[in-house]
Amino acid sequence: MTNQRKIWLGALVLVITTFLITSSLFIFILQTQLTDSVDAAKLIRVMDMVRARYVEEVPVSNLMSGAIKGMVASLNDPHSIYMDAKLYKEFKIDTEGSFGGVGIVIGVKEGKGLTVVAPIEGTPGERAGLKSDDSIILIDGQETKNMNQEEAANKIRGPEGTQVVLTVRRGDEKELREFVLTRANIRPKTVKSNMMDNGIGYIRVATFNETTSDDFQKAFKELASQGMKALVLDLRDNPGGLLDECVKVARNFIPKGPIVSVVGRDGKMEVHSSSLDKSAYAMVVLVNGGSASASEIVAGAVQDTKVGTLIGTKTYGKGSVQSIFPLNDGAAIKLTIAKYLTPAGRSINGTGIEPDITVINTNGRDMQLEKAVEQLTIK
Repeated sequence: MTNQRKIWLGALVLVITTFLITSSLFIFILQTQLTDSVDAAKLIRVMDMVRARYVEEVPVSNLMSGAIKGMVASLNDPHSIYMDAKLYKEFKIDTEGSFGGVGIVIGVKEGKGLTVVAPIEGTPGERAGLKSDDSIILIDGQETKNMNQEEAANKIRGPEGTQVVLTVRRGDEKELREFVLTRANIRPKTVKSNMMDNGIGYIRVATFNETTSDDFQKAFKELASQGMKALVLDLRDNPGGLLDECVKVARNFIPKGPIVSVVGRDGKMEVHSSSLDKSAYAMVVLVNGGSASASEIVAGAVQDTKVGTLIGTKTYGKGSVQSIFPLNDGAAIKLTIAKYLTPAGRSINGTGIEPDITVINTNGRDMQLEKAVEQLTIK
């Protein structure tokens, strides 16, 4: 193919692409109200102006990606983001169950920026001493101020055996802390259990993934066969996970009625309920600032139904539902589509759940667990 033919072919592709994008915008304009149409027309005018007058040539695809990214960012919702094709590919790898990383779940918190929601048990992040609510200031020396959650996660992930440096601020400390972490293949464990003294069973749920409810049920039945009289459910530093899985876990002890309600934009309510006649055991649920999302659903249901006591510190406060909407070029939008309500109708988004009994661990002692055992032994 001659250079001239290549030039003509490239020009033809550009014209067709521009036509399709512009045509789609005009169709959108025709379908919207007058005020919306004026704003949409402004978008087209700005795009044409940049293409015609900017000092360098800019691909139409770059302009459209920037416009979409800005559109989603304008929602001021840290959980709603635009992912280009590369970022979306990394996101899908992250959700497949194992990945190269340091084992921390991150989020964006108002006033704190990029934050550690919780370290995952048995991972480089936990072993290095990263803690819930640590603010991540730098990733490999790059400021995180303007990064969204998925961009930051993409920089932290990487091939097993490679290193990443996280610079964090803990609480009100003036001095920053630096963590040099070696990435590993992360395979989160879901459930651990054991029988303590006085017939008190202990189940630790680290996250809610595809196997959590099955793992929980096995542990629950095993403790019951050993003569369990009461239960401590440990949801500390549990960053959440799958809605269906946390509901299945809650059905083992939440009495008949709602566990959680999911409310969308149209006000329609999807209620997830339990059919259990009554809870078989007195229980305590341990929570802290790393208890988020699905773990807050379980904690909220326990508190509202008074089936147990919450001990620890205030939870993270993520009570929203996100869905992924793939786009035709390999990119995608993650968009908040609904909010959770506890059985009593409380929205925990941005506020979290206050425990029934506040206990702060000090001097290396697990005073929260000690209080839970004390509470259940009294009963």
